[in-house]
This record gives sequence, structure tokens and C-alpha cells, in this order.
Amino acid sequence: MLSVLRVHLPSDIPIVGCELTPYVLLRRPDKTVTTDDVPEAAPLDGHFLRYKWLVLLVYHSSPFLFFFVTLSWLIPEFQCVRAFEFHVTKVKSEVYLSIDPVFLLSFDMCLAIYGRYRVQSDKKVAVCSIHPSEQATLQCLGCLKVKVPVAKSYHCTPKCFSDAWQHHRVLHDRAASSGNENGNEEEELFGRFNNSGSGSITTTLSSSASSASLTNGSAPVYPAAITQRNGGETWFEVGRSKTYTPTADDIGHVLKFECAVVDAETKLTVGHASTLLTSRVIPAPSPSPRRIIHVEGMGHLDADARLTSSGTFTVLSYNILSDSYASNDLYNYCPSWALSWPYRRQNLLREIVVYRADIICLQEVQSDHYEEFFSPELDKHGYYGLYKRKTNEVYSGNINTIDGCATFFRRDRFSHVKKYEVEFNKAAQSLTDAVIPTTQKKTALNRLVKDNVALIVVLEAKVNQPVDNPGKRQLLCVANTHVNVHHDLKDVKLWQVHTLLKGLEKIAASADIPMLVCGDFNSVPGSAPHALLAMGKVDPSHPDLAVDPLNILRPHSKLVHQLPLVSAYSSFARTVGLGSEQHKRRLDNVTNEPLFTNVTRDFIGSLDYIFYTADSLVVESLLELLDEESLRKDTALPSPEWSSDHIALLAEFRCCKNRSRR
Repeated sequence: MLSVLRVHLPSDIPIVGCELTPYVLLRRPDKTVTTDDVPEAAPLDGHFLRYKWLVLLVYHSSPFLFFFVTLSWLIPEFQCVRAFEFHVTKVKSEVYLSIDPVFLLSFDMCLAIYGRYRVQSDKKVAVCSIHPSEQATLQCLGCLKVKVPVAKSYHCTPKCFSDAWQHHRVLHDRAASSGNENGNEEEELFGRFNNSGSGSITTTLSSSASSASLTNGSAPVYPAAITQRNGGETWFEVGRSKTYTPTADDIGHVLKFECAVVDAETKLTVGHASTLLTSRVIPAPSPSPRRIIHVEGMGHLDADARLTSSGTFTVLSYNILSDSYASNDLYNYCPSWALSWPYRRQNLLREIVVYRADIICLQEVQSDHYEEFFSPELDKHGYYGLYKRKTNEVYSGNINTIDGCATFFRRDRFSHVKKYEVEFNKAAQSLTDAVIPTTQKKTALNRLVKDNVALIVVLEAKVNQPVDNPGKRQLLCVANTHVNVHHDLKDVKLWQVHTLLKGLEKIAASADIPMLVCGDFNSVPGSAPHALLAMGKVDPSHPDLAVDPLNILRPHSKLVHQLPLVSAYSSFARTVGLGSEQHKRRLDNVTNEPLFTNVTRDFIGSLDYIFYTADSLVVESLLELLDEESLRKDTALPSPEWSSDHIALLAEFRCCKNRSRR
């Protein structure tokens, strides 16, 4: 018979917005073991699996004394109409404030209400429903009266409760119709509102509004009916599928997953359900806002107030850290839940979308993540995507987890003209066939073939016309690459960059077109690949040239290109004005590049760049750089706040009249 051997979650810390998909190990009737689902629509040997997600709403502890505190004291917008009495009582090491029932007047309606709150001492008994990282010091007993989930009754400070009141009182209204199973007991404790004072407040929900959405939809309240009571615990059912995505309503609550074998004919559970409990649901930490800095004059612009004059566009370059590389061994300083892909993908998406870039160049995007997540999600935000997966001559794992480069652009700003795919493996084969002796070809290919790629996209602007020729098409060439990572393969890095630049030169020769070269070059400022990009040549005495066992870099005079490339972030060094020194301190004073774009426990330095052709583009603004101190509070990247080991780079450009290229 079908049986469940084990249920397991990759991370037991659930985060709002991050899908939870348990790992369910089954034994089939033929004794084989599998993780395949067995839905009701396709039973196996007369049995199927039934899933259930529940949330722990109440844990009944020993009775304690409740006192009352006025809402008008906590919520300044309310005006107290009746006089009240205030006193402090201490019971069993807990301090309580109490106050008589008061009549409160809001801006839009009069509410007759008991102000019921408990102020606790330094003994931690609950967490704040708004700020789960903070200890609760206030409890709204009105929530308990109308059966609002108990975790939502806790607040850390009076200001916290005051700020949340507009939303909090809605919880009271929604829960008022759900009934009161312990009404008599609570009425004895709290008393009833009498006719001479204030009438109780009730808001009736329609049956459709109060019904639960057990498919994890958008219903804002929990089901009115208690689905499970176990000892002192009260559980509410919130989902009936294998996956569940915690919502803001779940913050501070423990979740339970149940998996049961069910008889397909009788629909009865066979045996005991397998269960697992999570930790409390926590809100997803959001990355700190990064300002857009206007280069000329260093004026500050919010992301929503960027320059919108004609001829400007923004480009984002970001190595997002492939899930296949995000191992706990390598990044053991990052909490496992923050390193999990379900968490990181949501955090990365939030960060990427908030920048509102016109063009997005991403590196280390797994092919399955591109197809299943980034492409459909960014499509919702108006982006069209193109993708180039790394080749797999070296990689021997699952082909779907191979990473690559993804370039997205706003459909309302650009249209796709042409796409070029650069496979450095093919270039390596051509090189060895042409210049490497037959006896050394195998050795040469072993060194050169590393599966790296580049994606080159030619776009056409839909709105802006060239400033020197209003009737001419405004084209833009965007290269997105990820150069080989191995530190000891300096010759391979330089050869890959040189190969890419030679390809871009051919495109430039066929069309007078502005160019952007973005990506993770795995080369620090001052290295030979960086020198070739930024200076157009490599000094023959450069120490990196000493590493050339295949003689593929000779003669050194060939290591040149004619594209007038400049690093966008070097523009910070050329600015003056208020605030400029702060940003200059985050630059290397020799190369004028950022001090870092990659921060791990064992390495800090710049590997990522946005280069542009200075004869046709000028930098208008840049996304501010981060300071190391702010990142080191979490040891390094990735962290709960920043979900990659790299930081995003963004530059705004303006098209300008072309000058003759060098």
C-alpha cells in the first residue's frame, strides 16, 4: 500500500511571499521509493495523497488578569469624550495599566469600545505582530474578545499600535461575526456594554467574504471555524495543496503541514497523517533603498523621480548568484532560510523591479529559473527577455540548472532588432585549430574550454531619436557576459574579453551604434582584462601577461581594440559638488572603480562593470555604491537583506552626437 516515509522542508523558517514546498518521500505498493506526487485525479493502487496546511492561532496558557487601558492614550487621532480613571497594578511580576470604558470619537465615525490592553514587564511571552523581531509589551484584549488570531493582538510599543490602528481595527470588524465560543466566560470577565454607556460594535460579513480560501488565495482573514483543537492548541486550516505561500497574516504564527494517505473510494484517511511544524513566519527583509545620484552636481534623485527627459535610459547589471553555487558550505555565514532559492528569488525580484531599469543584464541565471520565474515575472512588469545559457562541455550536472546571461528590456522603450550569441568554447576550438600544434590541442582545449558565454543584443529605441539626425533609427548594442572565474587562468580571462571586444568591433564597423558592455568580468581593477576594456590596450610589461602557457596572447601588440569604452562608475571621480566626497571615498583612487562589487567572507573587490562608448553616450546618474561597514554587519554577502554575493550596478545614459572613434 502507498505510505509516506518522510516529510521535510529545505528550510524550517517560513518567510512571507516565499513558497513552501515540502519534500515528501513515498513508498509505492511495489516497495519502490519516490518523491512523485499522487493526486486524487490519478490514484495509485486505490490511494492518493491529501495535503493540508494549518496555522497555529491560539495557545491557551493559564488564566491571567486583564485590565483596560484607553485607546485615546495610544491613538492621538481619537478624542476622549468621557472622563476616565487611570491606575497601575502589578500582578505576578507583570505590570498592567487599567482604565474605565471610554467613548472614543474618530474622524469618520463614533466607536463605542472598551480599551483593553495588557502591558507586560521584561519577561518575554510573545512577539510583536507588526515587528516580529521585537518583544511584545502590549496586548489588545479586544482581539481575544472577537476571536482575532491571538498573535495579531501583540504590539511592541504604544506607537507601534497607534501606527497600526487603522488596519488593526479592521481585524476587529471582520472577526466580530465569527461568533464567540467562550462568550459567557469572557462576558463575566469583561462585562457587557450597557445601554446607558456604549453599544457593542458588530460588523456582519457576507458568507462569501467570511469564507476561507483554502487554496492560499487572497482572502485576508482566516477561516471562522476552528479546524483542530489539540490540548491547548488551536489550529486553523489555510491551504489544501502541497505548496503554501505565507502571507502577512501569518507573521508570528507557526505553520503545520500534514500529508495523509487517503482511500480513493471512501475518501477516508488511512493510518496517521505525517506532519511537520515550521518556525514562526517572519516578514521578508527588504533591501535598504539605494539612491540614484545625478552625476553633474551630485543632486539626489529617488528611484521614482529619475530623469525622464528625452534621450535617457537606464541600464542595470547584476550577478544574482545562481542557486547551484549558493551552497551552505561556501556561504555558511548566511542563514539557511536566507540562502534558499524560494527566499532569494523573491528578494532579488523585489530589488530588481524597484530600480525600474530600461535594460537589465543579469548573470548566473539558471535556465530553469529564467523560464519558470524571471521571464514570466518580469514580463508582468513590461519586460521582454533574451537568454543565453552556458555551454555544457565541462558541466556534467542537470542541464536545466546550468546558468547563463539574461538580458531584459522594457517593451515600451525598445524593440529587439538582432541577437548574437558568443560561445567561447567555439572560439577556443577555432583558435586551437589555427595556432596550436596537434600534439598540444587537447591540453589547450582543456585550459580554454570553460563554457562561458556572452549575449549581445541590438535594440531600437521606440521614442527617442538621434540628436544629430531626427529621422534616423536610434540603435543600441548591449553586451552581457560572465567571464571565467578561476583566478589562476589569467590568460583565459584576457583571451575571453579580447574575443568579445573583437566581435563588438565588427558590429561597430557595420553600424554607427552606441555600445554598452556589462557583466561580471571576474577581473579586478588594474588587471589585464580591465586594462584592455578601459584603456584599449594592455601594457606589454603587465604582470598578468606572464601567465600564457599556450602563447595565445602573443604578440602582445594584438591586445588592443578601437572602441572608446569608459567605465560608467568612474564618472563619480569626475564630479564636484555637495556629497561628491562621500561617493569618491567608495572608489579606488588609482583606477576610479568601485572599491567592491563582490563581498564574501574571504574576498572583497570589484568584478562587475558597465562600460559604454564615450563618443555616443554620456553618464547622467548612477546608483549609489554601498559601504563595507553596512554589509559586514551580516559578515558578508549574501545576507537576509541582500540576496547575492554581488551588488547591483545601475547607470543612466544620454545619447549624444557621435564623435570620430579612435
